[in-house]
Order: sequence, then C-alpha cells, then structure tokens
Amino acid sequence: MFQVRIHGRGGQGVVSGAEMLSVAAFVEGRHAQAFPSFGSERMGAPVTAFCRIDDHEIRLREPVLEPDALIIQDPTLLHQVDLFNGLAASGYVLLNSTRSLTDLGLFDLAGDARGYRFTLLPATELALKHVGRAVPNVPLLGAFAAATGQLQLDSVIAAIRAKFSSAIAEKNVAAARAAFAFVRKLREPAHA
Repeated sequence: MFQVRIHGRGGQGVVSGAEMLSVAAFVEGRHAQAFPSFGSERMGAPVTAFCRIDDHEIRLREPVLEPDALIIQDPTLLHQVDLFNGLAASGYVLLNSTRSLTDLGLFDLAGDARGYRFTLLPATELALKHVGRAVPNVPLLGAFAAATGQLQLDSVIAAIRAKFSSAIAEKNVAAARAAFAFVRKLREPAHA
C-alpha cells in the first residue's frame, strides 16, 4: 500500500487533490481511498487530506500516520505543523516552493532529511500561468506522478477531466503536464 498525506490551507484544493489522486488510481484499476481531516473549516486554516493506493482492497479507515509521500501545498506550514512526523525514511516530499532546501531550513525541520526524496517545484506559479488561480493542487499531482511513478500522467489527466468542466479541466491539464515535465527535467542526468 502506498500512503500519501497532503498538507495545505483551506482554499488550496487539498481535499480535491486527494480525491483526484484516488480517481487516478481507480482509472488504473487499482484500489484507493481519499478523505480529509479538518481543524477549523475556514479559508486559510491548515487542512490535511489523505490518500491510500493499493492493488488490493483497502480496509484501513484511520488517518495516514506513516506516509510514503508528503505533498506540501503551502511552505508556510513548515514552521507551524510537524509535517514530517511518521514519514518513511526514504519517503517522497513534494513541496510547493521556489526556495531551496537550505533557504527553507528543511534539514533542521525534518531531522535527518537527507534520506527523503525532495522535489521542490513552483506549483503556485504553474497554476497561475495555466489556470489563472493560485491553487497548487493540480500541478502537485502532475509532479507526484513524475516523482513517485505510482500513477501515470494519463490517469491523473483523466481524474482532472472527471473533476472539472471542459474549459477549466484543460487549463488544469496544462498545469499538470507542465509540472510533470518540470520534475522529469529535474530528474534528467546532467550531461558532461
């Protein structure tokens, strides 16, 4: 089972992101579940959502305490919430930021973060460019597909198209594709 915990703020599409991840897994014929955890239900408040993906039926119903991947939609949460709690030693961290790991102070916050597989990308900027709104969830889904290999980009695109009306869907598809390409380019070996 692959478990994902998504952290963001109200209005950033945290819950929708988890739902689209689960739909993408269903598109691939896999089992999935997605659900949120709310504190105060207001715009800007911290929000957490969870997604589990497996090839077998999922019977767990509790929050994801030991994620294989974290998707952090708002870097201001790094200093407010213990985001890395329970993350697998070689877990994936997808972070919406234009700053470096050092600038963000991540090695101090995440303890021995050197085993984590960090991917930093400008998800908000990609969303603004392609969608016209500062909602980083969909670019982070495209990045998730590229970074983890758990889902195919085509499945993520199918989930986006199932969630949004056609004009909005295609803008979001463009944002997901751009994020996927961004992460793939990061992963390319350097040429001598």
